[in-house]
Amino acid sequence: MAAATETGSNVFPVDYFGRRAYLAQSPQFYKQVMVGALERVYEVGPVFRAEPHDTARHLATYVSLDAELGFVRDHTDVMAVLRDAVAGMVAAVAGRAAAAVEALGLVLPEVPAAIPGVDFTDAQRMVEEATGEAVVGEPDLAPAHERWIGEWAERAHGSAFVFVTGDPQAKRPFYTHPDPARPGFTNSFDLLFSGVELVTGGQRLHRYEDYAAALAGQDTAPLAGYLDAFRYGMPPHGGFAIGLERWAARLVGAANIREVTLFPRDQHRLTP
Repeated sequence: MAAATETGSNVFPVDYFGRRAYLAQSPQFYKQVMVGALERVYEVGPVFRAEPHDTARHLATYVSLDAELGFVRDHTDVMAVLRDAVAGMVAAVAGRAAAAVEALGLVLPEVPAAIPGVDFTDAQRMVEEATGEAVVGEPDLAPAHERWIGEWAERAHGSAFVFVTGDPQAKRPFYTHPDPARPGFTNSFDLLFSGVELVTGGQRLHRYEDYAAALAGQDTAPLAGYLDAFRYGMPPHGGFAIGLERWAARLVGAANIREVTLFPRDQHRLTP
């Protein structure tokens, strides 16, 4: 790609016939542009993140399951489609991989008809009250806090899945739609599965003027082709992305994402 898609994320630069380019962090720009014509778009493909992570749940290269939906009211429409997608995948595993499920001794999770949710600021307050840690006002939930929210969802709702909604703008990429009722927050969500962030998503900006304001003061030349699509009209839209390896790791109860990845790539591993 000619430019990074995720604000603040590190990218892998490459020499593209004498031009500077980057390995794609996501298909975000492409799926947004295509949703203007096709209304619903999905992609399965590799993405590359040059983040200095050295954890049991991060990879530098992984498979992303992306979807984008046109003509949404807000992020809640996207959440409803995501719920059905996750339920469909669990059902497919149960039906098409029954022998593997039995061999691994798995108990597949039940996906509630309505996945419980908690607002980001409420989640921080709950964690702070329960643990005594000062977390209110932080731009993101730490992994330990995600685990606590996951345990809370199990206790309070009997669900391995829980939505955390309304993340701060400081955490989200420039194309995320702000919450009209709460300055500084967004129409976005994370889906936690067994205490680990599995999916990120939300409503996107769809008016050119909003993009111009969000990118004010930045060099927008590398984004010209993307931004031009919004000059001519795009429907209200939103989408999500699921990391396939993280999803598989949580589904089988693997302690490390590398256990479900063929030839995993991380900071230290480049060759098989």
